[in-house]
Amino acid sequence: MAGHRRESFGQPLENICQALHDIARSHQVEIVYPVHLNPNVKELVHRMLGDISNIHLLEPVEYPKFFWLMQKSYLILTDSGGVQEEASTLGKPVVVMRDTTERPESLEAGVSLLAGTSTQAVVRAVERLLNDEELYQSMARKLDLYGDGATRHRVVDILTRRS
Repeated sequence: MAGHRRESFGQPLENICQALHDIARSHQVEIVYPVHLNPNVKELVHRMLGDISNIHLLEPVEYPKFFWLMQKSYLILTDSGGVQEEASTLGKPVVVMRDTTERPESLEAGVSLLAGTSTQAVVRAVERLLNDEELYQSMARKLDLYGDGATRHRVVDILTRRS
């Protein structure tokens, strides 16, 4: 779980926390949530989720650990465009907890679900992935939607040829 966007502050974040609460109470899952330090996020998240044994609230983690957490996850819930990009290269289905996204490629490729921020919609999207193995497998594909990772080599080649 990764969530920190300003547009999520207030009621949207409260809805998302309620969804996580409901999912944790009704499913045998472990939810790992590195909580942003912004008081608008941290206080609400700890108040709503801090006493649930299968929700693990962490201090923000360095990128290598965050990447490792994403690799080990079954699915990813996020409001972050960057996390959407990384999840597709790892083959992890994503539930996007926003009403819109600047990364439509993952939606068009079928590896992300745009759930919005209502409690019911987030719960419904997560439960679809937990209960429908065919849907999960269709979304758990490693895709390079945002490039092949070789851009730096191409830039060096171009600069070398020009010099």
